[in-house]
Amino acid sequence: MKKFNFLGSARNTFEIEAKAVSDLSNQLDSSFEDLCNYAINLEGKLIIMGVGKSGHIGQKIAATLSSTGTKAIFIHPTEAAHGDMGLIAKKDLIILISNSGETDEIINIIPSIKRLSGKIASITSNKESTMSIASDISIIIKSNEACPLDLAPTSSTTAALAFGDAFAIALLEARGFTKDDFASSHPAGKLGKKLITKVSDLMHKGDQLPQVQKDTILTNALLEMSQKKLGVTLVKDVDTVIGIFSDGDLRRCINNSVDITVTGIETVMTKDFIKINEDILAIDAAKIMEKHKIFVLAVENEKNEIIGILSMHDLIQSRII
Repeated sequence: MKKFNFLGSARNTFEIEAKAVSDLSNQLDSSFEDLCNYAINLEGKLIIMGVGKSGHIGQKIAATLSSTGTKAIFIHPTEAAHGDMGLIAKKDLIILISNSGETDEIINIIPSIKRLSGKIASITSNKESTMSIASDISIIIKSNEACPLDLAPTSSTTAALAFGDAFAIALLEARGFTKDDFASSHPAGKLGKKLITKVSDLMHKGDQLPQVQKDTILTNALLEMSQKKLGVTLVKDVDTVIGIFSDGDLRRCINNSVDITVTGIETVMTKDFIKINEDILAIDAAKIMEKHKIFVLAVENEKNEIIGILSMHDLIQSRII
């Protein structure tokens, strides 16, 4: 078999598809604004339909819209013709995806879609196609396929996918969609945890907290640190935290030949230590640790009282990082 330039082929595909996406900016017109304005004020849901590769793209677009604040579902045209048409209501917006605009499975059910839905939009490459003409809002996206045979949907589906992302983000920004909104639709997995887990959910508190009085001898303080296994202890003046002593402070003591059997912790503790509020997100606490190259943070409440300790190990164990 003749040696083939696979790298050259791949790079050519990337160039063609990249151009297809970059060309979208110049192809968008007032029809995109019409689509966004209708969708942002939609009382019902947004339903996307497509067949084959366009169907796969439609499913992804529907999923992106759903996760960013727009009620959207995907319905396969064949399933629609066999009962799923019952999911369509008068307040719904239908978006049909077909590069040619002549997909039989969709064209056959357009009369029913018109009767049941509020408005139809289409994404095609041909404004004279059956689907485009039948639509209330017609989006035209033209691109040259990366397939040298001009048969396999490549650039056209890439462009449609990028268009769907642009549509979803435009609606997200218009709504003022926030991290909290995003978290509500992503409660599971690592992403969800990052968006909803607060420092108060992970911090050590109460009897778990290592703490000693300011006149404690270092050897006794080390026993407290060893028992609580956080590599740090709070230092208190009666009930008020006045400092913190960590493994790093201990190493500095050893390097400076400090006698830990007679030295009081107040003389070697860190007085100016970093504190975080219990209500901030745990992922933001992780960023603070990384920025300052530390592994523990003191946690305070709204009264600026130290009530807990958060460690890097807690963040790793909970899969925040």
